[in-house]
Amino acid sequence: MTPTPSSSLPGASGLFGLLPLIRGDRRLKLLLTLCSGILAQGGTLATMATLAWIAGRAIGGAAPETLVPAFLVLVIVVPVAAGGRWWQAHISHDFAFTLIGDLQIGIYDGLERAAPASILGRRTGELASVATGDAELMEMFYAHTLADYVGAVIVPLAALAGLAAIHPLAALTLLPFLLLVASVPAWLSRRAGREGEKVLGELGHLNAETVEFIQSQRELSLFGRGRDALAKLMARTAALGAAQRRYGSRAGLEYAAIDALTALAVLAAALVGLMLLGSGAIGLPLLPLIIVLSGGALAPIAEVTQTARKLGELKAGARRILEIFHQKPQIPDTGTQAVPSDTTIRFEDVGFGYDGGRGAVLNGFNCAIRPGETVALVGRSGAGKSTVANLLMRFWDPERGRVSIGGIDIRDLPVPALRRLVAWVPQDIHLFNRTIADNIRLGRPEATDDEVIRAARLAQAHDFIAALPEGYDTLCGERAARLSGGQRQRLAIARALLTGAPILLLDEASSNLDTANERAFQRAFEGIRGQGRTVIMIAHRPSMIRSAERILVLDSGRLAEAGTHAELAASGALYRQLMTLEEAPA
Repeated sequence: MTPTPSSSLPGASGLFGLLPLIRGDRRLKLLLTLCSGILAQGGTLATMATLAWIAGRAIGGAAPETLVPAFLVLVIVVPVAAGGRWWQAHISHDFAFTLIGDLQIGIYDGLERAAPASILGRRTGELASVATGDAELMEMFYAHTLADYVGAVIVPLAALAGLAAIHPLAALTLLPFLLLVASVPAWLSRRAGREGEKVLGELGHLNAETVEFIQSQRELSLFGRGRDALAKLMARTAALGAAQRRYGSRAGLEYAAIDALTALAVLAAALVGLMLLGSGAIGLPLLPLIIVLSGGALAPIAEVTQTARKLGELKAGARRILEIFHQKPQIPDTGTQAVPSDTTIRFEDVGFGYDGGRGAVLNGFNCAIRPGETVALVGRSGAGKSTVANLLMRFWDPERGRVSIGGIDIRDLPVPALRRLVAWVPQDIHLFNRTIADNIRLGRPEATDDEVIRAARLAQAHDFIAALPEGYDTLCGERAARLSGGQRQRLAIARALLTGAPILLLDEASSNLDTANERAFQRAFEGIRGQGRTVIMIAHRPSMIRSAERILVLDSGRLAEAGTHAELAASGALYRQLMTLEEAPA
């Protein structure tokens, strides 16, 4: 089942925001969950009431044979209660884990919709905490809270009806205690919400600090700051412990209040029962039944108050989940145009600025790139080179003007279709802890082994891959720790080439390469150019810039100069200045 998109849940927040996920066949599972809870709690109360009736009759001196019908009732209600408990545990958790799966898919969809922007300023560890810990916490809501709350209404009402049938005063005695026990969590709900938010917030911070601590071991060791980082981690642990203690203190207060009210309810029922017995209003066999029904009526409410003690965490977790679940798309994917055969790229009077007060990055940028052309984008830091790449990939949309391929505004193309037209090799490469072949196949999962090897050869990666102990089946390691920067770069190029995209975008792809790796990269680059692909590269290295057929020089978000290396070296003042800086000895 596809999770409900955020747009269909306007204003949904907290636990109520989770309810729209219960759709289709999930509604049947919810109904069965509710029925199982009522059956389990009702069966338990019926068992207790039958035993109390038998005890009262026995105390009153009833003949044994008159108790046989009651024992026959026990033979029915005990298996019903036991079977109801088993059924409730089975169906409620099946229902809950199905919905948790939907939640996690919705979380991942929210992260994808927001890419490449951050989610509400959260760090990686915090997002991981939401996607796993908070989502799993919702098992309490789906598996227990919903069904138990319905049972906590129906079963006590049935007990009240039974008491009223015995004597109205017995029912009236129990009623205020039912209301008081049910209201205890409400007294502390606001505090529970604040404390739950604090607990989950501190847990997210601790997870983020732990991830950062693990990932930064090399830097911490080099600069001798390991103890400082550990102290910071311990401070986060202490903050989480303090938040959990405050949360536990409030939960303990609820425990005490509910236990005290339950005891008082049973005591009041016993006193009223004795009074009614003394006045002759009821017989002795009914006294144990009044006491048991009074205590049994409170049991389902006391049971849900135990889940209610987690409401603070549940509300906070639901709020954190729904913030991501409702994340608006960074760009709307509403395009319906077919992929054009012409791959001419045009930026027409494009203006764009990022959030955060950075101002305009592109301001009236215009350029055209012909199919099969190799173009280098150069300029000072902040001139807008990477922004051009981001807009071509549609990570963002221009605020003014348009970007087109083959005359079609890329906003009119489906995003997956655009991403099949343009393959991107970023400066910061991410490789998964899977085999090298799997990482190359990310661009086209159905590719054959021969196609993977062909792409690796073209990217000048085959030789080093073949030299590895397990060749293409070698695991890259976490964060590709087993590979050098140049090797990672060439794998990324192979991955992009495997897609077969006619446009290749290289964003500082050679910036971190040593001399040997740069030569391999240059050979790969020459092979790519020989295939007739359009190549757009953002580069600083003079060797890469000179190899381009045309060079576009950006300055303050505009196209300042354009031409071949020879033309710009002769007449481009800004280009000559940039090249002088790049070629100057460090």
